[in-house]
Amino acid sequence: MARITQLLDAGQTLSFEFSAPRDEVGADRLRQTLARLSRHRPQFMSVTYGAGGTTRGPTRDWVRTIRDHFQVEAMPHLTCVAHTRDEVAAIIKDYRSDGVDNILALRGDLPQGVESPGQAFDTAAELADFIRERTDWDIGVAAHPEGHPMAASVEADLSHQTRKLARADFAITQFGYRAEYYEQFVNQLDARGVQTPVIPGIMPPTNVAGIERMSALNATEFPEEIRERLEHAATAAERREIGVEVAVNLGRELLELGAPGVHIYTMNFSRAASEVASALGWPAD
Repeated sequence: MARITQLLDAGQTLSFEFSAPRDEVGADRLRQTLARLSRHRPQFMSVTYGAGGTTRGPTRDWVRTIRDHFQVEAMPHLTCVAHTRDEVAAIIKDYRSDGVDNILALRGDLPQGVESPGQAFDTAAELADFIRERTDWDIGVAAHPEGHPMAASVEADLSHQTRKLARADFAITQFGYRAEYYEQFVNQLDARGVQTPVIPGIMPPTNVAGIERMSALNATEFPEEIRERLEHAATAAERREIGVEVAVNLGRELLELGAPGVHIYTMNFSRAASEVASALGWPAD
């Protein structure tokens, strides 16, 4: 349908991220979410590849559903953890037959219950190179403006991310709540001669426990002022209003800084994501 680099060249983009559901109840909810969010005419949507190796199979099915039924460009995530070269090559072949033009190459998490991954690639950069040898796709990678949680040092992390982004067509960041971290990261890349477009990820904070857990896993700051507001909210509706307000203010700041777009992490729910998209200038039809 369209390459993400072409979409970025046309102007600031809106995109949403979803997880492949594990059961029919989740599938029904995701269909409803897709129906609502597709009305915002996002430039693309992405589908994760089973964190911990739990939902790898359905990713391809949902990519096809988004493209064929909802007429939105869909990008699959692909992780290399616990995969052989032949397995990755077979996945790439399947996506080529589907007409995929974009992919997000990730290292990924170790599948549950697996202690020795026995994988062919150790890094997302190696996976991206492998894909590049076999396709002419636009290849994206993950970016970590606040540092990767497994980094040995700040300098080692920045050097690794610089090399990785230099080999990619675009990047999408982990969610964060401080625009200054994004601005600093992009400036550091630019100083090192890397101008790969970096799309910031936004997640409306509506659940304290969930954001705490994910922030710890990703080594991202969960600002105390946001936490306190959410903890003092009396209802789920109030927490959603706070989360939307935080995400909208952050999104506006990022776009004003010149970010090429915003990528909204939805957790497969539509209401908060829809309200954020509308407030940022992408109203639903």
